[in-house]
Amino acid sequence: MGEYARKYTKGNVDELIDLLNKAYADEWIAYYYYEVGAELVKTLDGKITADQLKEMAEDEEEHRKELAERIVELGGEPIHDWEEILKQANYPKITYPADRSDWQGFLKSVLEAERGAIEVYEKLVDFLHAGNGDPVTFHVIRHILQEEMEHEEEVETLLGL
Repeated sequence: MGEYARKYTKGNVDELIDLLNKAYADEWIAYYYYEVGAELVKTLDGKITADQLKEMAEDEEEHRKELAERIVELGGEPIHDWEEILKQANYPKITYPADRSDWQGFLKSVLEAERGAIEVYEKLVDFLHAGNGDPVTFHVIRHILQEEMEHEEEVETLLGL
């Protein structure tokens, strides 16, 4: 990070990088599970679920890239070891139903994951507001949080909630 930009990043940058890396790990896991889920889910109704999961996986991949870019800009390094990703993740596993035709079960698992992501990004916003101000990171987190909230709403709609 450049000297001029450093003065706008207040607080504990190392802790911020750690929090961003945890969110980065979550995005990797969500991307993986949503892609796998799209392949596993069956039935005609499941086609809608599979399409939704593929779209959401693309968004999670975008989030992962945005977080990685910001981590590097802050002088950190994104987690690059899969075992470390699983260890650092706030939500290291999404459990899908054994019955592959249970598209509602798939969506309920995704809904739980999206709500977990919203919590993670809300905590990051709180961290940034608690004397750890960084307008660039805040912008990135706000953007991702908005998309996670949209995902939650989309899944709730598909479930009829």
